[in-house]
Amino acid sequence: SEHHGCGKFLMTSESVDPYIFTSDSPPSDPRFLPPLANGLLGWRIFQDVMHVGGVYNGQGGDCHRANVPCPLAATVRMQEEGGHTYSLNTHTGVFTHAVHTASVSASQSFYAHRVHSNLLVMEVLLARQGTHEEPVTVWLDSSFTPQSDDIAFRTAPDYRGGRHIYGQTLVPEVPGGSCPSLHMIWTPLLTSLTLPPDQSRSSWTFLAAVSESDEGAKSCFDQGLQLMADGDLGPSHCRGWEELWLGCQVEVSGAERLNRAVIGCLFYLLSALPFLGQVPSQFWGVSPGGLSNGGRKEDYLGHAFWDQDTWMYPTIALFYPTLARAILQYRVQTLEGAKYNAMRQGYKGVKFSWESAMSGREVCPEDIYGQQEIHINGDVIQAFQLYLYLTQDLEFFKKGRGGEVVWGVADFWTSRVTWSSEEQSYHIKGVMPPDEYHYDVDNSVYTNAVAMNSLLFAVELAEQMHLSAPPEWKEVAEKLKLPFDPQLQYHPEFDGYKKGDGVKQADVVLLGYPLGLPMSAEVRRNDLEAYGPVTNPNGPAMTWSMFAVGWMELGKAEEAQTFLKRCFENIQAPFHVWSESSDGSGCVNFLTGMGGFLQAVVCGFTGFRVKRMCLTFDPILPDEISELSLKGVSYLGNKMTWQVKEKELSVTLWEQAKDAGKRCPLKVVLRSGRVIPLCPGQLNLLSPMNDFECCFSEVSSHVS
Repeated sequence: SEHHGCGKFLMTSESVDPYIFTSDSPPSDPRFLPPLANGLLGWRIFQDVMHVGGVYNGQGGDCHRANVPCPLAATVRMQEEGGHTYSLNTHTGVFTHAVHTASVSASQSFYAHRVHSNLLVMEVLLARQGTHEEPVTVWLDSSFTPQSDDIAFRTAPDYRGGRHIYGQTLVPEVPGGSCPSLHMIWTPLLTSLTLPPDQSRSSWTFLAAVSESDEGAKSCFDQGLQLMADGDLGPSHCRGWEELWLGCQVEVSGAERLNRAVIGCLFYLLSALPFLGQVPSQFWGVSPGGLSNGGRKEDYLGHAFWDQDTWMYPTIALFYPTLARAILQYRVQTLEGAKYNAMRQGYKGVKFSWESAMSGREVCPEDIYGQQEIHINGDVIQAFQLYLYLTQDLEFFKKGRGGEVVWGVADFWTSRVTWSSEEQSYHIKGVMPPDEYHYDVDNSVYTNAVAMNSLLFAVELAEQMHLSAPPEWKEVAEKLKLPFDPQLQYHPEFDGYKKGDGVKQADVVLLGYPLGLPMSAEVRRNDLEAYGPVTNPNGPAMTWSMFAVGWMELGKAEEAQTFLKRCFENIQAPFHVWSESSDGSGCVNFLTGMGGFLQAVVCGFTGFRVKRMCLTFDPILPDEISELSLKGVSYLGNKMTWQVKEKELSVTLWEQAKDAGKRCPLKVVLRSGRVIPLCPGQLNLLSPMNDFECCFSEVSSHVS
């Protein structure tokens, strides 16, 4: 893989490729070295350990991603001093460390293969500089040992020149449960590499193949060797990334810092997901720190939270419903554990874990979160609802057990509420809202709102599937208390909340977006003004994105920018790795914050809102942004490019749904009533800007 020298992190020249992050030194804190991942394997550059999706060790609250020794964790060392460059090319998902001296240029490139997800690769290239003909030697320094504190590895016979170890994790997640197995075959590292006198350049490739079985590891190693022999190991990886970017591209003109931040967020989020063409039957979710992080006592142990469903998922769903379905499938896989959680708490239906791993049972180290932060159930349903509205894929709900998730959550809520004869409404008592500074409160407005949405969606889905919904679903939804102060015209966070009390993170502001709870502009503004000043400035990174979206909804682009820019404090140089907190502490490679940030750009600036029968939009851009381009927006199987400028917007339908003949054609309906049919390949210029707040809609999703 070729190294691209592209200047320093802070350079702003237009000649710098915004997709390439380069520095002449690694970050001072190695936690901010870039992670490489592909939905199955995750590794932070130069770290001794990597992780494998679905491979956990430890029981209950001690359950964590098992550390797997990484045989490619090596650095190039040379006898003479040279200049170093460290570069992450997000076009191709390749990280390169290069050393340049007067006599030789040495580079080592790493990638987690985008297409063949069981493979991790290191390629080393030596290129002679000048006219000398002496042999040139470099060293590979490595501290690799084929051992782990989490897996009892044993040695197997070498396979086709590769070393082979195998084993199982030590402790099952659930008492009496099975322990995941792992096989790894790798090309043994050489301690030194020499460029002979008669060669101007030479390269070496080192592979690591990981699988749950002996047969799988050998097959993957064979595949890697064959790709090497065909000269297609690196090229096939790069094609995989090229395909991903073709269908999911967000670019900002006029604000380079913002543009690079968006590209970095998309790269790391896409890295956490499987390859488009090979979405596995089992996918083990996305944790706040991604696959590269989550070992014992770090980065939330690699567990999945609401972070996946509320923060990361929406942007992915808007571009790649296939990948979105893989995330939903994780919730389907863990249904049995969710049923167990509900039963254990004394309720009906399903209760998704606040923190989950493989079984779906609660693995949060502290009981109170699993007991009280029950809004996770409503967060999961929002993701399922968004998928249905974007795709109209009822088969997933009929045959893919999606309906079972929706019904189970509805049953949980009806068993969890209590009736207040005094207020003549249903209450949900003893909860912890998203604002985790408060607990054991009654009627968290966010919790109750997502519960109401879950119940109404269950009724709606039952109607679409021609089923009879239990009457209590609708009754509870319609009579569920949502705290509101009519004098101050704002939503108290919960019963008894005192206005001005500090909060940890975005909570009430989520009612407007993503929940879409109907409210006046005055109430929306009052909520934003009430909670903005009292939210912890060092709280989790996703918070300010939601305040930005709120101000955009009110048409206040510049106010929104002040909040969005606060997110930059969480982006760590030089590789745009996010930290959970602005001081660099907390979870690393914080995909949750990236997900919130992307939603502010993708849904905030465009005003995209996914409704039951249409996609609405109401674009707004701050002064510093001249253009926003979104390529690959997916709606009902159609792929589109949207370009937003200060005074105009254009939409191009470039890939039509495969079943387009059975559906009514897509059309844009402007606020003025003007209707514009969308024809494949045709650029549709929509203007003037004040005619927006439009409805982009397929009038009917029924067969025509």
